[in-house]
Amino acid sequence: MPDSTEEDRLPPGQYVPRGRPVVHYGRVPAFRPETWSFSVFGATASGEETRLTWPEFSGLPKVNVLADFHCVTKFSLMGNEWGGVPAGALLAAAPPAPDVRHVMIWGEYGYSANLRMADFDRDTTLFATELDDKPLTPDRGHPVRVVVPHLYAWKSVKWVRAVEYLTEDRRGFWEDRGYHNVGDPWREQRYSYQEDPGEGPA
Repeated sequence: MPDSTEEDRLPPGQYVPRGRPVVHYGRVPAFRPETWSFSVFGATASGEETRLTWPEFSGLPKVNVLADFHCVTKFSLMGNEWGGVPAGALLAAAPPAPDVRHVMIWGEYGYSANLRMADFDRDTTLFATELDDKPLTPDRGHPVRVVVPHLYAWKSVKWVRAVEYLTEDRRGFWEDRGYHNVGDPWREQRYSYQEDPGEGPA
């Protein structure tokens, strides 16, 4: 049973499960560090794409973030300690153009999720490589996944390979299939029919 502190932290409609369920779309990809790369493209400040090898990405600044994790299927994993590269470090390494307002996070197999820049550029958003002081397991996103703890977990893309800077919003994989464009668990923004004007792409 969750303690009272956890219950206070649970968004509406969520529960704390036994164990740590794992949910993802598609198969678990193989990681090959010698060929792996990470790209930042789209509306960059330089107009050029930035491509990082695994050693280059691993050399970016690291932080730890203690945060809960809320799945749209209604379970919440509480008190996770994520370690990895903060979104701010990536924005510093590959700056966006001034008119960028959104990003698209790209994972393996073409999976994607869109984020407002205001959600991406937060101290708690990071490209996680560790969970609770251990490397991510393959089914949890090894070698790197995005963690956006203040939004539903489908926005926390596993097996990330790229960030695309956008001047106009565009729906990602699940958003195109009926999920809410923003995904705030405290407002139970689960499905696109719940969107208020201005919360989705024009």
